[in-house]
Amino acid sequence: MAQQAYATETDNGGSGPEHRGSRLRRLVHRLFDGWRGDPRIWRRGIVVAALAVLLALVMLLHAQIPNRVGNLGSLGETFLPWFGVFIPVLLLLALVRRSATALIALLVPSVVWLNLFGGLLTDKAAAGGDLTVATHNVNADNPDPEGTARAVAASGADVVALEELTQGAVPVYEKALAPAYKYHAVQGTVGLWSKYPLSGVRPVDIKLGWTRAMRAAVAAPGGQAAVYVAHLPSVRVKLEAGFTARQRDKSADALGEAIADEPLEQVVLLGDLNGTMNDRALNAVTAQMRSTQGAAGSGFGFSWPASFPMARIDQILVRGIEPVSSWTLPETGSDHLPVAARLRLAASD
Repeated sequence: MAQQAYATETDNGGSGPEHRGSRLRRLVHRLFDGWRGDPRIWRRGIVVAALAVLLALVMLLHAQIPNRVGNLGSLGETFLPWFGVFIPVLLLLALVRRSATALIALLVPSVVWLNLFGGLLTDKAAAGGDLTVATHNVNADNPDPEGTARAVAASGADVVALEELTQGAVPVYEKALAPAYKYHAVQGTVGLWSKYPLSGVRPVDIKLGWTRAMRAAVAAPGGQAAVYVAHLPSVRVKLEAGFTARQRDKSADALGEAIADEPLEQVVLLGDLNGTMNDRALNAVTAQMRSTQGAAGSGFGFSWPASFPMARIDQILVRGIEPVSSWTLPETGSDHLPVAARLRLAASD
């Protein structure tokens, strides 16, 4: 008997494991005391339950939300993963209201969210691959282009795409990247740096009146691949006009047509598309390509804004190529995070 007391007694006179375990039990009792035998637990929280069902419907039927008024559908799709934040908020309200109805209703949006995004919570990266690519919107107002160039080169990428290049900054990037990349080409405000030879370099018309997209063929060891670099127009959220993205959508359609006409089977798209894979306005591009982050990444891979990433608008998409891994790179002097991916080309299979 004395040995048992010695084994469980603590300095404060309580029981160690028993005391810690009792904390959880007391918390559970505190939350649910009074629920048993209370018929009102089914009648309370009807509003919270209704909000839970509405949240589930918005996520499940997001493609049916019209874009006619302020591109509301595209706006919702851009931040669709963040709708999950409302689930713990509603859970707290359900507990405060002591509503069994609301708790059961919350299962619906939880299942919908997990069905849409649960796969992104696992690490799908694998070993191997023969080509590493990276893309970065460097920001025209970047205060440290040289440091940004060094940071991207340090990733070890074989091919690097840069967007939002200014005429004055191009020589800085060229000089900083020259030791790591023997080949490069700049078209308008986008550029491509490569450790392997480039050919067929040309601008791609995305209906802007100036060049913000290009195409080149990279002679990689695993086979030749067409690499597109694009910076689609920015979108704006305005009180009077909503989510204004008409020019972005028009450019996305033009880019999708160019990629559809690409004669090479292996295609990579690198760039700032100013839209997520969920955004229906990018269907002309996303319908024919795979996201490396969705196929082989870990987590959501949010890239913008760099200070508190909330959306992945910087994309690496492939066609005829197997993604092996995908990740974001550390913050630079830009308002975007760089993103990278490791690919396996078909010729190396």
